[in-house]
Amino acid sequence: MTKPSGKLNNEVSVFLDQQKHPFRSEIKLLRNIILSVNNKLTENIKWNGPNYSFESEDRITMRIQPPAAQVQLIFHRGAKKQEQPKDKLITSTSKLLIWKENDRAVITYKSMKDIENSRSELSDIINDWINSSK
Repeated sequence: MTKPSGKLNNEVSVFLDQQKHPFRSEIKLLRNIILSVNNKLTENIKWNGPNYSFESEDRITMRIQPPAAQVQLIFHRGAKKQEQPKDKLITSTSKLLIWKENDRAVITYKSMKDIENSRSELSDIINDWINSSK
């Protein structure tokens, strides 16, 4: 189990407590994993879910609405539409990533076991994504 991060945003924790989401434990684990990958990531609430910014730019958003037996991580370059890169933003061959555009991809988790089994791979994806946006 990931050690709880001191960077968990209390506002996000309170928001999630109010949601009574069926995947609350999975969401907490994902929050800890994401924040443990890079100490410059900050957590807030955006689009009705936990959101992660790097140097004040939104990069990863957790889709938890509507509550369902899954949680998704949306990898993106912010809210504003940008010119599409010629190639995918990262060169990951991970089967976790479902690419929507060259600068937007989604990972869907349907169980705690899926998250735990992909922890290392997820950390690599997050690092690659953050590094690609520097």
